[in-house]
Amino acid sequence: MCVQMEAEIQQILVQVSELQHRRPQSQSVVRLLDVGKEEEQEEAPPPRRTLQALCSIPRRLAISAELGGMPVTPQLIESLRRILLGGNFRVFDYEWRRAIFHFREPNSELAYALKADGGGAQAIQMVVQARIIKHLLFARQSSSDGRTLHSLTEVGRREQDRALAAALSDSLWLAGQEVSATVTLVTEDYCVTPHLDYKLDTFTERLQLFTFSEKDAITNFILDHIQCFQEEGSHGVILFLYSLICSRTIERLREDLDSPTSYLLHLSPGSSVCRQALLNLLLTGRASPHLFNGTQHFGQDGLPLQHPLQGVLSRSDVGYLRWSREEMERGALPQVGSMLKTPRFPVWVCSINSSCSVLFSATRLLLSDWRAEHLFQLYYYSGQSSQTATARLTVDTHSHHWEASSRDGEADPEKRFPSLEMTIRTKWDGAAIDWNGTSPFY
Repeated sequence: MCVQMEAEIQQILVQVSELQHRRPQSQSVVRLLDVGKEEEQEEAPPPRRTLQALCSIPRRLAISAELGGMPVTPQLIESLRRILLGGNFRVFDYEWRRAIFHFREPNSELAYALKADGGGAQAIQMVVQARIIKHLLFARQSSSDGRTLHSLTEVGRREQDRALAAALSDSLWLAGQEVSATVTLVTEDYCVTPHLDYKLDTFTERLQLFTFSEKDAITNFILDHIQCFQEEGSHGVILFLYSLICSRTIERLREDLDSPTSYLLHLSPGSSVCRQALLNLLLTGRASPHLFNGTQHFGQDGLPLQHPLQGVLSRSDVGYLRWSREEMERGALPQVGSMLKTPRFPVWVCSINSSCSVLFSATRLLLSDWRAEHLFQLYYYSGQSSQTATARLTVDTHSHHWEASSRDGEADPEKRFPSLEMTIRTKWDGAAIDWNGTSPFY
């Protein structure tokens, strides 16, 4: 069917090319198809450039318009492009389009874990991963053995689906201020025909929006269509990102952002990466651009700011830690406020040298009983396919072994110790960390 569709479109384009010698303006739809073809020539991998665009969404993953919901409008399409990428002619690259929420094998050592090998979408996958762990450890009905690491290996396929649906709906519900949330899916046909000042991606133009006023309804709806977020070719991460923005609404997002840069993805060499505002939106429901608590009304010089800086206003369910060797060497490492450092559940998204991963504990008392912080276990998952087992670290906050070993040599300890250990010490200052026989790999 893809080959036939390609042949038909190629024939249309030939006809249009002949007509353009006599009529300068071609029909919008034909021009959009031509732009979509150009986009694939620029970005898709060499083997199947044209077919990748024309068959980007498998038919089984496209819903029928009869399911209900509201079709996307040209105005919303433009707003989505601008708030995410900064313009109508910027589109998601191939790595973003192929990113999905795909679990490791069920009932295995890493049955709870998503695959997230890299690219700009990895940060979103790791925030969802943190919420999956929170659900599996602390929200499941079977609480008798639900708060042990071993229970994370006893997760079957259906439980994986439920955990993913719960994790996605958590972020959407927060973004909608716990009043409503929107889920976007892809229909079989185009909902709109955008104007010529726009680069077609054969995906955004087919969105259908479903809005719910009860969280359980959102979770159940996502679960019923879970394949649209986790199967190859579904564009699952982008679908979730669109859902997140529609749940927050464009108007609220513009209020959240206090910087002149009003889009959520930073265009870097090779891909588009998440700005801090997008990570905060995923974690807290607000796209605040900064990591400190509250709102800053005064600058470092003590003078009032013309535009107050928006930080994190409420404690998040899952936390956030950040460490970068390059930022540390420049003296530019931002301080993470307690709203993110001390979440409601002992699960943290870790931004380490600009790559995201997850650190967690199976003991919720770690956040409420100071005695539990003397000696405790943390578990670490990087998202990389090369990791075959959950890393277990023992954290000792009272032995002061780290300070002693730091004084033994002249080298800067921040250069001698693994980046993960330095990240942990941004919360537990001076802690000694034992990898329990595992060679430090991060």
